[in-house]
Amino acid sequence: MRKIILAVLGLFFIFGAIALGNYFIEKNQKPKPKFSKKVNTVFVQNVKNRSVPIVLSANGNLVAKNKIDIFSEVQGVLKVSKKEFKPGVYYDKGETLLSVNSDEFKASLQSQKSNLFNLITSILPDIRLDYPTEFQKWEHFLKGFDIAKKVPELPAFSSNKEKYFISGRGILTSYYNVKNLEVRGSKFEIKAPFTGVLTETLVTSGSLVRAGQRLGEFIDTGAYELQVSINSEFADLLMVGNSVTLKSLNKSKPYVGKVVRINGKIDQVSQTITAFIEVRHPDLKEGMFLEAQLIAKSEDNAFEISRKLLVDNNAVYTIKNDSVLTLQKIIPVYFGAENMVIKGLQDNDKILSQTLPGAFDGMIVKINK
Repeated sequence: MRKIILAVLGLFFIFGAIALGNYFIEKNQKPKPKFSKKVNTVFVQNVKNRSVPIVLSANGNLVAKNKIDIFSEVQGVLKVSKKEFKPGVYYDKGETLLSVNSDEFKASLQSQKSNLFNLITSILPDIRLDYPTEFQKWEHFLKGFDIAKKVPELPAFSSNKEKYFISGRGILTSYYNVKNLEVRGSKFEIKAPFTGVLTETLVTSGSLVRAGQRLGEFIDTGAYELQVSINSEFADLLMVGNSVTLKSLNKSKPYVGKVVRINGKIDQVSQTITAFIEVRHPDLKEGMFLEAQLIAKSEDNAFEISRKLLVDNNAVYTIKNDSVLTLQKIIPVYFGAENMVIKGLQDNDKILSQTLPGAFDGMIVKINK
């Protein structure tokens, strides 16, 4: 009997311990966490294929289209002119930039003219006797001869005999010496070939200048050229006459120019081709740094997107059924600094307009409306 009571008490303690253990286990057990499924909200844009202009970016410094270095072809002392020969002084076309004292030269020229006049005068009696029919034209030549003016053209020869006679007297030599001096005399005064401004001067009034000496620089402020280098792979896209938008460094004001020349040679080192853009505007100055946007050509049935949206250089994310991200293969046409032109999408396709971190093919998203 005692053994039965002990057995019953043992079973009672065992079942009590099991029940007590289960109680503590259930009390300390934490509830299972419930995870809420997060759906990212995305911004999209509808694809509208159209003719997209291919714009090439380049930059460079402006250079005056018309610019000359001023050199002296004669020797002498610079004379004081109406305007100072200094940088920043404007001159109209045909206005005298500077002049060199030519008193000694003029005296020499007058002496040569007088010598020519005397030579022709000395042969008039012989012409009257030997060539009576030619006397009148030579007499008329002397009557029109004015030492203070340019020497008139010699009368035309009627025969070889007359030509030999005149040449034998040294008249032709004297005549062309005078004409040569007259041409040289025009170089003592330098006139502005176009309306412009002095940008550099190396002499002042009263200075002695020598033949071949550089005196300064004169530019036309009405037209400038911008030389830009474009990658050779776009050489077939460039065309003379294409419109160009130019902007300064701060992009405060746009200017409009056009391509006027394209170099036919590709630089072997940089593999670029040079294009020259002409631009006119009163605010422009030589040396100004400008950025050019050249419209090379238009690509039909294309779309322009940000380069940040490109995936693996050949795909973009599109939205299918307004909820599923799908990686769509595309054809890159042109890469710009910030944007790119692509083909391969259909009209009304929805693509991301902003990048989505952690995006993957098949991701569930919600379109922001």
